[in-house]
Formats: sequence, C-alpha cells, structure tokens
Amino acid sequence: MFPDKRGKESENPVYRNLIKPGDLFSFRVQIKESDLFVLCDKRLIRETEEALLKYRQDIERYIYYNPLFKESFKPLPPDEGMPDIVRCMAEVSQKVGVGPMAAVAGAIAEFVGKDLLSRCKQVIVENGGDIFMKVTKPRKVGIYAGTSPLSGKIALHITPEETPLGICCSAGTFGHSVSFGEADAAVVLSTSAILADAAATAMGNLVKEEGDIKKGIRFLKSIPGVKGGLIIKNRRMGAWGKLNIIRG
Repeated sequence: MFPDKRGKESENPVYRNLIKPGDLFSFRVQIKESDLFVLCDKRLIRETEEALLKYRQDIERYIYYNPLFKESFKPLPPDEGMPDIVRCMAEVSQKVGVGPMAAVAGAIAEFVGKDLLSRCKQVIVENGGDIFMKVTKPRKVGIYAGTSPLSGKIALHITPEETPLGICCSAGTFGHSVSFGEADAAVVLSTSAILADAAATAMGNLVKEEGDIKKGIRFLKSIPGVKGGLIIKNRRMGAWGKLNIIRG
C-alpha cells in the first residue's frame, strides 16, 4: 500500500546500526509495509502497535475511496472528509510541491510518537529513515548516506530544547522510496516530521550531481517551517540552518 524506504521485511535496515538505545528501551513494530523502530523510556509495544494500526487504517480507508491520493506526484488540496493524518499530509504537499504520499513515513512517525508521549516522557520513532523525537537528554543522530565516503562519519547533536523534532531523509541512490534525484542523503529538520519528510523528498529530487547541492539548499531555505538541512552527494556536502554537526 505505502511507498517504502527500507529493505526486505526480514532484514534490519543497515542505518539502524547507527541508532544507539543508550538508556532507552528499544523495540521494532511491523504492520504490512510500515516498519517502526522505537526508542522509549517505557516498553510500549502494544500501544505502538495500536497507534500504528489506527493511523494506517485512516490512510488506507481514505485511499480506498480516493485512489489519486496514493498515485499523485503533485500536491492535492485538503478536503473536509480527510482524517487528521491525511489532512496534514495534504497540507504539507501544498507547501512543498510534491504528492501527499511523500510525507507518509514522517506522518506515521509523528502521529504514533505523539500518541506514545501520553504515556512516556521520551520517545524516538524511526520509520524508514524518518524520525520523530521528543527527548529529555541530548541525543546523537547518525547520518547514513549509502556508498558516500561521508556515510556514518557525521551525526547531528540534538538537545532536549530542540524537541519535539522531525529529522527526515530522502535518498536517490539506495532504499525503496520514490525519488527523482540522485542524492546520497537529503536531510531536513523541522518541528513537523510531516513537513520534514515532504521537504526532504522535494529537495532530494533536485540533486542529480554534486553541482546541484547549492540548488537544493536554496530550495530548502524557501520553505517556511524548516529549521535546517543538509545534502550529501558523493564526497561533497552542503548544509544550512540550525544544525550542530558532529563526528558520527
């Protein structure tokens, strides 16, 4: 049903090796194409499954009656009959200029994460390389960029004051998600993981070669609500915004 940024269901995506649970419980929840890796200060497996199922059903039911929502690579306007998660996807697609399903992974991560926060104080939900997080301690988020020499060599230092935060990545050289670009990693930070996901897709679509990095960053600067981002292509990287980049 949904586009997918991970490998086969039986495999653990390689970028998850960059995630260190530390003082948090960690667990994996899979329903159909959705594959969540959750770090939390409580072991909320059942609650995560229930939330994921609820939001998947909202999206699936809407698509059943409105199949264009799944198929469109262009923005679609919100309508009165949309569930909240679907409406948010449609709204960010209008802001960024991509189809609403470009935001599905970030939307599920954020909606599930916010549900879990009613039962815990810290949560990190990773869904196909897209992250929603709310933490009370500083955390390090590694950047996976496929075969680029920079892959796994850099990370983002995130402070509690920056969260809730969405950190989303689009790539054209690995994974199963749809991208019209060839970026090794196009990463966007926003208080909305839904916006970050759509913006990462749109920015990544612009990068075919190293010389396109500046064009991608210029585009990112034009999107209201984005805190910053970075692009990796081969050995080159461009970055903008409120980022604390450290060694991976």
